[in-house]
Amino acid sequence: MTIAEMLLQDFDTEISNTRRTLERVPEGQNEWTPHEKSMKIGKLATHCATLPMFGVYIVEDEGMDMANSTRPHMDFNFTTREACLKAADEAAEKCRAAIASASDEHFAELWPFRFGEQFISNENRLKTFRLICLNHLIHHTAQLGVYLRLNGIPVPALYGPSADEQW
Repeated sequence: MTIAEMLLQDFDTEISNTRRTLERVPEGQNEWTPHEKSMKIGKLATHCATLPMFGVYIVEDEGMDMANSTRPHMDFNFTTREACLKAADEAAEKCRAAIASASDEHFAELWPFRFGEQFISNENRLKTFRLICLNHLIHHTAQLGVYLRLNGIPVPALYGPSADEQW
């Protein structure tokens, strides 16, 4: 089994979990936040929806300098749940295709990630993808689940039953 085949198993699971969580984000409450230091629910939802695009960049680009990025800045403005889900589906499709087309050798290459002269990381693409794309997505999807709970919205069962939903 190739790295891409194994990575796609995890990717598909996390995309499914994220999508099921995004399906419950309430409309008309995009400015809600549990704390002044927390991200607003609409921004968090669109961040989750578009995070797979960062995975595309990790697979396709030779590296990234956040101070001088050539990639477009992601728009985190939540308009509707439908638009958010569409963005999530499009980003997931592009990321899945990028993963599927990459060889084991490609995933073994270093991917320098920095802000100007300051390195954020300089690990291989596989580790970078897992840490900065997948783990980042898992973290924010879970955060979104807390936001749902605090708004009285049933939390989906992701890795096992939730208090609201069995498998």
